[in-house]
Amino acid sequence: MEKVECLIIGSGPAGYTAAIYAARADMKPVLYEGLQPGGQLTITTEVENYPGYPDGIQGPEMMDLFKKQAERLGTDIRYGLATSVDFSSYPHKVTIDETHVIEAETVIIATGASAKWLGLPSEQRLNGSGVSACAVCDGFFYKGKDVAIVGAGDTAAEEASYLSKICSKVYMLVRKEAMRASKAMIHRVENTPNIEILYNTETDEVLGEFGVDAVRVRDSKSNVTREIAISGFFVAIGHTPNTSIFKDFITLDEQGYIITQPDSSKTNIKGVFACGDAQDKIYRQAITAAGSGCMAALDAERFLATYKAETL
Repeated sequence: MEKVECLIIGSGPAGYTAAIYAARADMKPVLYEGLQPGGQLTITTEVENYPGYPDGIQGPEMMDLFKKQAERLGTDIRYGLATSVDFSSYPHKVTIDETHVIEAETVIIATGASAKWLGLPSEQRLNGSGVSACAVCDGFFYKGKDVAIVGAGDTAAEEASYLSKICSKVYMLVRKEAMRASKAMIHRVENTPNIEILYNTETDEVLGEFGVDAVRVRDSKSNVTREIAISGFFVAIGHTPNTSIFKDFITLDEQGYIITQPDSSKTNIKGVFACGDAQDKIYRQAITAAGSGCMAALDAERFLATYKAETL
């Protein structure tokens, strides 16, 4: 059994930032990257809203720089997936790839969340080339253009409102006869002149070869299809936090996001901390994920200092 002082599960802005801070604190962090090394930013093209990159930067390049910085400072970065955990006793046990057991004095969870998609081949083919799951991240690239957004909840309504401020026209594609967003959000989008809500509307296909040119939609009542010319296609049907392996020990909310103590990255288990999109369902930005990764490393460092002082 391998013993480590600080184990970080997951990469991306949260995990790599936690690693940078933990390494500088001489905690000798070991980081496992998970199934998607670098997280969701590795499927993002241009990043223009992260400070320090005045000309913007490609998402994969940005994550590669994060990784190199963490490695340079001493983080042991490994490819592997945490498949089970045992937080019933201390130190904590984490199993990697179902075989390798690590005993960790502190664990930082940075497993992120995965966007829900419609399941269309064209949606995945054009992901990052006109298709996006984050209007706040990518809406700027469609300034003055026509776009469509799929979804019926508060998040979809909020993102449609955001897009309406920078885009010429926003088509909101709602599968059913009514939205499930709050009444306040429904009123907001209904009263926004350049948002057109299309009820009973299914997305059949996103059209375009190298970018999005249009979306083909189908009226679920009449079964009639038509094409709507757009330049950007946004999916806002929710995210799934990657937290299922922790559910027997860590307190999660009804959606599966990790609940942390106020103004802290601390979970209900001593020595276990959470950061990034695994515990943030509100902001979900690279910079907020990085900030929470910093918090997690600082909290872990303070926990270890206190614990070791008490056990001497």
